[in-house]
Amino acid sequence: MTAGPLGEPAVHVPLATRLAAPEPGWTVRADAIVVGSGIAGLTAALELRTRVPHVLLVTKGQLVSGSTVWAQGGIAAVLDPADSTSAHLQDTLVAGGGLCDPRAVEVLVTEGPARVRELVGRGALFDLAPDGEIALTREGGHHADRIVHAGGDATGAEVSRALVAQLEAVRDDPGIEVIEHALVLDVLTGPAGPDGAPGAACGVTLHVIGEGTRDGVGAALAPAVVLATGGIGQVFRSSTNPAQATGDGIAAALRAGAVLGDVEFVQFHPTVLWLGAGVKGQLTLVSEAVRGEGALLLDTDGNRFMPAVHPMAELAPRDVVAHAIVRQTAATSSDHVLLDARHLGAGFLRRRFPTIHERLLEHGIDLTTDLVPVAPAQHYHSGGVVTDLDGRTSVPGLYAAGEAACTGVHGANRLASNSLLEGLVFAHRAARDIAARVSGGDLVQVEPVARPGAAALVAAATRSRIQRLASDGPGVLRSAEGLAAATAGLARVRTDAHVPAAGAVVADPQVAEWETTNVHQVAVVLAATASARAESRGGHFRTDFPVPDDAWRVRLEVRLAADGTLGVTRGSTHEVPVPA
Repeated sequence: MTAGPLGEPAVHVPLATRLAAPEPGWTVRADAIVVGSGIAGLTAALELRTRVPHVLLVTKGQLVSGSTVWAQGGIAAVLDPADSTSAHLQDTLVAGGGLCDPRAVEVLVTEGPARVRELVGRGALFDLAPDGEIALTREGGHHADRIVHAGGDATGAEVSRALVAQLEAVRDDPGIEVIEHALVLDVLTGPAGPDGAPGAACGVTLHVIGEGTRDGVGAALAPAVVLATGGIGQVFRSSTNPAQATGDGIAAALRAGAVLGDVEFVQFHPTVLWLGAGVKGQLTLVSEAVRGEGALLLDTDGNRFMPAVHPMAELAPRDVVAHAIVRQTAATSSDHVLLDARHLGAGFLRRRFPTIHERLLEHGIDLTTDLVPVAPAQHYHSGGVVTDLDGRTSVPGLYAAGEAACTGVHGANRLASNSLLEGLVFAHRAARDIAARVSGGDLVQVEPVARPGAAALVAAATRSRIQRLASDGPGVLRSAEGLAAATAGLARVRTDAHVPAAGAVVADPQVAEWETTNVHQVAVVLAATASARAESRGGHFRTDFPVPDDAWRVRLEVRLAADGTLGVTRGSTHEVPVPA
């Protein structure tokens, strides 16, 4: 289904179509460029390495610094003969609140087991059961044991280690090149189509920090670009995401003319270590798996409250648990609740959750003997750059995978441990599609042209202000009043800090400013889409529209016009029954 634009917001926040940056001082060419070194980026690069003559992998930090390394819970896949892909599909649809694309979910659950086994073939060491088979556990929203984990609660770290080791083993292969410490600025595009459609992606501009002759701003050219840049956590005051999660890929895709979808659906993890109202930055996650093993949630009066909220109690979908915690803290005049795992036994907890146990000890909390103060914090973004089942976006030659993509798998809310699986499955499909199209001549290099529209730069000093606006507006609990205030505040942020004013510039183009510009643009889109969706569903909760409305069982899509106008429209809907 396609419909026209929604009502215009009370305040219009124009967005630039490119970042203010120096002209590229060097150029490199490849057959495909992969941006990001989490599970999606590493998988895409490894799959492309033997299928195209030259693949370039660009990562913001080091290969080992992708967001995947922080994943504690595991990977959801049907490996138990007593389980079924139809059951996994149903659990995913239920969590997604009626907005999942069933075709994408079908791909995920049917291809996922093979991709997990390939990870084992690449050297990933998952925890084993006594019979020598891969051990399986359960997490919130799942009705079967299908979560693969490693090191108890260090699955992401083990997956990252195995994939990085595979890449390091082929560092000298002329078919692959890795550029670390590189921030991608913009997606380069060719001439626009006769109908004004965005030109094909033909590379990226990037800033490299201290890489010999390739430092400063350069251009990497290729007929295919894969954005696997992770999430948007640093848009908010507090998040479980690492510092580099500033929404760079989503913002760059938007500026290049790509369609974004489901942006308003932000998952706030229910159980993040609470250390006080003033704490900012990356916070310590207490994995869903702890509740999966039987930990209970208590309010600050010592009362268990989840059984009265949902039949699955502490194992309810994350949005249900997060909203319940917020309501319970309001009822008890507190700002956190308590996680009680003491009854599970000290030996079991230390063995099953060694990483969490150690990180909590760093803050003076012993998981085996203490109640753990927790509260919701931003954790995962269900939306992103809209793709088809092969990772293609609306811009020819531009692909997206992992958390930066909107494949339709998650809908309004991600089911626990489906994220690593999504990165595996769809990065694999994207790489295969690129290889086939490059070898078949469907993807050819075009030369970049200057994109019309303004260039933007937001001073890094304004980031905390932007984060406050995002947290107070499109945060856990949203309302028309709060969203309007956030939009108005974001409109007052100066986006031309590089332009002299009063005889001087506020800031020069550099990494902190480019990241802050991306944070600002993503926050603007978040506020716009959250304002447009007049209901509550999944990771989007409106206190003024607290229940789901079937009229809103539709994806909201976002496009940026050359004049900086942000368009929010009703996109596709999936005519399937809402799961019970």
